[in-house]
Amino acid sequence: MMISTVEEQVCTEQLARFFPKLPAVRIPVRVTPRRSGQARAQESTVIEFASEEFAIFLCRLALEFDDRVELVREGGGRPAEGAVIALQYQAGKKAVAVRFLDGPCEWMKNR
Repeated sequence: MMISTVEEQVCTEQLARFFPKLPAVRIPVRVTPRRSGQARAQESTVIEFASEEFAIFLCRLALEFDDRVELVREGGGRPAEGAVIALQYQAGKKAVAVRFLDGPCEWMKNR
């Protein structure tokens, strides 16, 4: 189990190298793809690197570049819409980077 956690961290850390100003965080969220015609799949995950403009998290959902997602912070806050701007695959894991579309993410300001 410990190996899996290390692999997950390495995957998000590898993607975060392309966003050097993103601090490490731990924010539980629910991710929902916004593709029309797609079943309402959801996943609970943790944002591991983020700012008011970007977020990086592990995800098992079938997301592709430029897909839209809705992020809802567990415990409250207005939902934030994001666009997938980068993906990192490593050791069977997938890290996703999104850019918030409605300006600075409200709940990232108040963390």
